[in-house]
Amino acid sequence: MSIAGIQLSKVEGASAIYVTTSSKEKIDFCVNEIGATAGFNYRTQDWASEVLAATNGKGVDLIIDFVGASHFEGNLRAAARDGRIVMLGLLSGTKIKEIDVAPILFKRLRVEGSTLRSRDEEYQGRLRDQLVEHALPKFIDGTFKIVIDKVFDWKDITTAHKILEESNTQGKLICTIDW
Repeated sequence: MSIAGIQLSKVEGASAIYVTTSSKEKIDFCVNEIGATAGFNYRTQDWASEVLAATNGKGVDLIIDFVGASHFEGNLRAAARDGRIVMLGLLSGTKIKEIDVAPILFKRLRVEGSTLRSRDEEYQGRLRDQLVEHALPKFIDGTFKIVIDKVFDWKDITTAHKILEESNTQGKLICTIDW
């Protein structure tokens, strides 16, 4: 689930936006509040098969993956021919065992990774400028929603981190510091 990703995809004209997440409540939130087409629970459903069913067997053209290892096989199945898988996170780890990589070849898939941590300041500055130019007006006019789940005092950072670890958020957690 990526609140920003859903909203960005929508304004850029995506024909359908599918999300995977860990609960019915999060799926309902993404579909009813943020604008995803449909969502699938990766804990209780074979989400890749559900994506294929929702797309009449075609699969999706672009997969943005923050999860990593545990979703990789599903990504290969859910991707459309000539699709693209962009890995932006490794929340479930980095090691993949016994995965058939043949779909990469047969579907002509592109698998790529990216992280801002390894980018130079010039690249990060250009990206910031693009966000200011394209996204900031949409925040100002209300097209994009800012979703804040909870606000904590910095002294409660352990509680906030536990909530993140339990995947119990629908939006950002903010920790404030009194100066």
